[in-house]
Amino acid sequence: MKTLIKISIASGIYAALLYAIYRLNNADLLMVFVTLSLMIPIVYLIVDKYKQAQVNDHLQQETLKAELNLLKSQINPHFFFNTLNNLYGLAIAKSDLTPEVIHKLAQMMRFTIYDGRKDSVSVTEEIAYLENFIELNQIRQQHQIDIRFEQHIADPAQRIPPLLFINLLENAFKHGVETLASQAYIHFSLSTNQQGISFSIENNFDAQVLAKHKLKRGQGGLGTDNVRRRLALLFPNKHQYQSSVDGDRYFAKVEIDLC
Repeated sequence: MKTLIKISIASGIYAALLYAIYRLNNADLLMVFVTLSLMIPIVYLIVDKYKQAQVNDHLQQETLKAELNLLKSQINPHFFFNTLNNLYGLAIAKSDLTPEVIHKLAQMMRFTIYDGRKDSVSVTEEIAYLENFIELNQIRQQHQIDIRFEQHIADPAQRIPPLLFINLLENAFKHGVETLASQAYIHFSLSTNQQGISFSIENNFDAQVLAKHKLKRGQGGLGTDNVRRRLALLFPNKHQYQSSVDGDRYFAKVEIDLC
């Protein structure tokens, strides 16, 4: 109703102006007025389209942010539950490792809950999280694991997305180390500079035990799906993700272009 009233008022004003200019018998002024009259709707449509595009872009950004937050919330839930179960066992046995496990678990949970919500963290903070994850898993395991973590960091203060590679490291334990009774290894590396980020990981596994684990769990591959989707959202057309299996070895590599 209000819109119709506004249109009626605008139409009345326009008709009155047009009639007044016509009565002046000035052809040039009349031409200018008619030209402006034709341009105004076009300008309005352009401005309206621009505003609508801004609204759509904002909605899209909010949707992507919500999906990223959902993906980050899926990280490590079963790891924390398993660690709590192990912590309970250590407490019952009055193990000297109990305080250390509690401290590292608290650090990881704090990072996941608070820093994990941020758009970026320093490379130093991300590495500390990965190292805490490794140390807690080594405490949980009942056998020796050959773990090598190579770091090539140009600037430790460089900002990168949090929790970006933890799924790949977690998979190396869950689908690799936990299928082997001995001689398990995980070799991985992280390289960062202003031009890009590179992460690669290799681990061995027992194919038969892994198949039994997947059959028992009923589903697998959620970790790698999470990584792929987050990379697609954060770095569209500016990343590469590769993975392969060679016998009893699994290999994955992520390359991110920051230029």
